[in-house]
Amino acid sequence: MGEAMTGQLIYIATAQPFDDEMADRIARHRGDRDDRWQTIEAPLALAAAIRTHGVAGTVVLVDCLTLWMSNIMLTGTDSDAAIDDLVDALGQLPVPGFVVSNEVGLGIVPDNALARQFRDHTGRLHQRIAQLADRVDWMVAGLSLRLK
Repeated sequence: MGEAMTGQLIYIATAQPFDDEMADRIARHRGDRDDRWQTIEAPLALAAAIRTHGVAGTVVLVDCLTLWMSNIMLTGTDSDAAIDDLVDALGQLPVPGFVVSNEVGLGIVPDNALARQFRDHTGRLHQRIAQLADRVDWMVAGLSLRLK
């Protein structure tokens, strides 16, 4: 993926360490990346981070959209406006960009309103990103399926 490309590798992370387990998970994930990666923390201001760091000579990796959507919703931010801003930023990205997300719609309909709203917002976000993307791969059990 991005590691085979030339240029500064930019890793834009959306996770927040709300508890010790998540802090450990973030630390392990960070430790998996070598010193070629510059990590940018953007739990909310993802579109701004993409605009700021996605400049000539870089390759951008965003990880991940589902955590970002959780962050957006938990702050009460307008999800539709945030999605519009993110899609605009990605659409204007002048360098190679990769986006990681989690599939959230294959299970049963959640039993509470917040979870249903999350699933719906994330589904719309995924659709918008997929329309914009040149390539979409779905990873399951370490296997890649090309969707687009």
